[in-house]
Amino acid sequence: MTDTQDPRPSRQQVYTLVVEIGRKIGDGLPERATGAALMVYASGVDEAEAVRETVAILKQAGMAPLDVTGHGTRAEREAEGHEIDEEEAALMARARDENAVIVAQVTPFHD
Repeated sequence: MTDTQDPRPSRQQVYTLVVEIGRKIGDGLPERATGAALMVYASGVDEAEAVRETVAILKQAGMAPLDVTGHGTRAEREAEGHEIDEEEAALMARARDENAVIVAQVTPFHD
């Protein structure tokens, strides 16, 4: 075992979050959009950490997060009857493996 390998399993989990964002100059949203909803997969030891990391990264990216709604881990979602397709599962695994925040979908809002 090398120095970089840790024999303990990771405590990181991946949480599905929906983040509502407002407008901000340079946010990359379509010109006439009034905001957007982002579906995000974020890793964290708990949902609070995943939310904090997501908000921080979105602010660094020039976005204006307004509200975050947590939808739980994959296991929690499956227990509620949600179906997780292969593409979604792959994004969740990537978020876990890279200890990352992955924006899976952007839905702009229009008046």
